[in-house]
Amino acid sequence: MGKEVDNKFTWVIKNFCSEQFRKIYSDEFIVDGCKWRLLAFPKGNGVEHLSLYLDVATSEYLPDGWRRQANFYLSIVNQNDEKLSQTKATRHWFDAGACDFGYASMLPLNELHEKDRGFLKNGQVKIVAVVDVLEVIGKLDVTEESQETTKPQGEMEETDGEHSNDLLNEPSSAKESMDVNGFQVLPSQVQSVSCIFERHPDIASEFHPKNKHLRSAYMNVLLSLIETMCQSTKELSKDDLADAYSALAYLTDAGMNLNWLEKKLEEVSEKKENEEAGETRMQEIEEELKELKLKCSNLEAQLEKEKEDVSVARASLSFDDVV
Repeated sequence: MGKEVDNKFTWVIKNFCSEQFRKIYSDEFIVDGCKWRLLAFPKGNGVEHLSLYLDVATSEYLPDGWRRQANFYLSIVNQNDEKLSQTKATRHWFDAGACDFGYASMLPLNELHEKDRGFLKNGQVKIVAVVDVLEVIGKLDVTEESQETTKPQGEMEETDGEHSNDLLNEPSSAKESMDVNGFQVLPSQVQSVSCIFERHPDIASEFHPKNKHLRSAYMNVLLSLIETMCQSTKELSKDDLADAYSALAYLTDAGMNLNWLEKKLEEVSEKKENEEAGETRMQEIEEELKELKLKCSNLEAQLEKEKEDVSVARASLSFDDVV
């Protein structure tokens, strides 16, 4: 079972403990004209961890030259407290020969199955993926490409995403990125990232990752988080805020100094709570007003009747009435 909201996809795996297959796929979802799906190894892909990957759906029909560069993060949702969700992010070039990428060691199986830990609840595991397609080579519509020459589907990669060096041979379009304070970003992101460092120069003073692709992936998560927070409270859902807190924890765990952003996120959360409380009060007032209007309408009708009765009572008798 899955749900697509823009570039965010939620996958709920029911009866997880009774899952007998070595690997399972989610439903397909579409981001930027490409069909994706998630691939999970419930008992681990050669390791004692839940293994999780982003996969190009119908990859057997992809033609030579089809490529997509995507920044994505995968999250195992903690259903007791979403702030404790396990989240990892990376960037990767996908093609017919490398159609899936992710993490063999997403979450230790003993933590996943630990009672009351929150990752496995009522027999269900909840997974969230957010995919941002950065570079596109080839047609968007996969079905139109199905008749063209194809390559065989690539094997599942056994290593974690951050240990892969698949990005070493990137096409020239990906090398157009620019360096901003040690982070490789797209030209469209330069102004935003520069502004962040101007206002918060110590943001990466204790940042741990040294690999340039991982650093870029973290920066993309930060930019996506800020973009989410810039939405109106009407557009933001509670799930969006929970994901935002997970992303914030993910970034701070990597060493980013984001105290300023945490305060802003708390402000946004408070605004959302005030909005919901205000909407509840508005509904209550509207119901009360509706009752008052009905009561006023009834009183007006009663008043008109009383006026008629008084008018009759006030009428003087004629001579004929008396005699």
